[in-house]
Amino acid sequence: MSEGVVVELFQQAMFNVIILSAPMLLLGLIVGLAVSIFQATTQIQEATLAFVPKILAVLIAFIIFGPWLLTTAIDYTEELFLNLNKFIQ
Repeated sequence: MSEGVVVELFQQAMFNVIILSAPMLLLGLIVGLAVSIFQATTQIQEATLAFVPKILAVLIAFIIFGPWLLTTAIDYTEELFLNLNKFIQ
């Protein structure tokens, strides 16, 4: 396997990791920002207030985006296994 193929496979894998993690990260970021603004305006500095809504938001994102995440991961894996004979020389 040449270096170019290895680099291309690594790039595709990293792109898929970014795409698959983006919905949960973005939703957690938005909820965290909203909680931080709420804490700053009300001057409530409770530590658990920041974590619980973010955990729930990420859980909800998994439920909503779960089928899409699974389909994307399966498509990538199928493409990788179908082209396996091209990688081995």
